[in-house]
Amino acid sequence: MDSRRRFLLSGGTALAGLAAFSQWRSLASAQTHSAASPAAGAASGPAEHFEVVHTDAEWHKLLTPAQYEVLRNEGTERPFTSPLNDEHRHGQFACAGCGINLFASSTKFDSGTGWPSFYAPLDHAVTTRTDTSFGMLRSEVHCHRCGGHLGHVFDDGPKPTGLRYCMNGLAMSFKPEPA
Repeated sequence: MDSRRRFLLSGGTALAGLAAFSQWRSLASAQTHSAASPAAGAASGPAEHFEVVHTDAEWHKLLTPAQYEVLRNEGTERPFTSPLNDEHRHGQFACAGCGINLFASSTKFDSGTGWPSFYAPLDHAVTTRTDTSFGMLRSEVHCHRCGGHLGHVFDDGPKPTGLRYCMNGLAMSFKPEPA
């Protein structure tokens, strides 16, 4: 009986580990999301033409290697590594690729996931598309202005939206409000 219990527990641990891994590492290509966006302020599907466009070489010059991996290759930073996770001042969280404001600090909350989380983006700041990597169905979040990968949105967030925009800190910068 004891060995059976250990076997079942190890299987649950393995599944939990796989789920956590798939949440923090998404490198597969995404498909266009055809349904309506999960939140106001988030357009559905990727914009065909972005306002900010750079060549791959230019993106490499503008971004750090880690930022490039997240924003341009749809990578994900390790959880609990972003200084923005502990940012609690009033201000705006902006795209590290193009500088557009994405989230107000008033919508930030501690999700316990290890990534900066918000319950709503600013109007017209982000787009979403379906991500089917790792056999999962998720909504991937991109910057509306430059197309940079920011993270994913889930439906397990707090009121008033019930959404959790789980963002990579590397994909953003913080602009504090003047005192």
